[in-house]
Amino acid sequence: MNEYRIKAYAKINLGLDVVRRLENGYHEVKMVMQTVGIYDVLDFERTDGGIVITTDSGELPTDENNLIYKAAKLMMETYPISGGVKIHLEKHIPIAAGMAGGSTDAAATLKGMNRLFDLGCTLKDLMELGVKIGADVPYCVMGGTALAEGIGEKLTPLAPAPDCYVLVAKPDINVSTKYVYEHLDAQEIVKHPDIDGMVEAIAEESLQGILDRMENVLETVTVSAYPVIQTIKDRMKELGAINSLMSGSGPTVFGIFVEKDMARRAYDKLEEEQLAKQIFLTEFCE
Repeated sequence: MNEYRIKAYAKINLGLDVVRRLENGYHEVKMVMQTVGIYDVLDFERTDGGIVITTDSGELPTDENNLIYKAAKLMMETYPISGGVKIHLEKHIPIAAGMAGGSTDAAATLKGMNRLFDLGCTLKDLMELGVKIGADVPYCVMGGTALAEGIGEKLTPLAPAPDCYVLVAKPDINVSTKYVYEHLDAQEIVKHPDIDGMVEAIAEESLQGILDRMENVLETVTVSAYPVIQTIKDRMKELGAINSLMSGSGPTVFGIFVEKDMARRAYDKLEEEQLAKQIFLTEFCE
């Protein structure tokens, strides 16, 4: 195989709890991750040598600071790959948005290199490699609905969440995950999300049970710094979302709708009001 194309899907957090700060500076988390139908496209091409990254986004580096580059380099150092690779990224997932855009591109790179060079790696192999790049990468390799624990790398696959429509809106700001966690005092979190209850609701195929438990403790930091996040959350509910939440460390907000027509009207309204720079109407993916 000389060429290969793969889609890299974004994620949202249906629930996100921070259990405690670890001695190494990381945070122990407990969260429910969900793949959504917003994706980047990566095209792979075999070359004589080296790693070349190109992209249609002017906001991303194309050197060793790009997670795609790091993933390709890791595969080349781990497996007997002869020759090099050129990877082109067509970017659609919002950048610095709490949707694992970089992590899912890295995960797709692990998968793409595996296929391009016929390495025969299992998903488990790629997930174990992925954690060396970032805590969200193993989940992005696996995808679907999952409980994530530890620093995000301990994964338990869950049954697919019930169907619904997901309105995603990213305001015109970028948020550093590092900044959010550095300003979070894990000991001062008064109310922890009911992640166990959400896992049970998913097993029972209860969309309402999931929506009732949607919480994200990182909102305590990000919403304080960027009030527009709360404005978008409230506006989505006014427009018919059963519930809305910030994803990851933000600033992206998503709202859950049962009726597609209502979700479409909310999409049009948000676009008209220009509260967000990027807006998508999508669904859960397995």
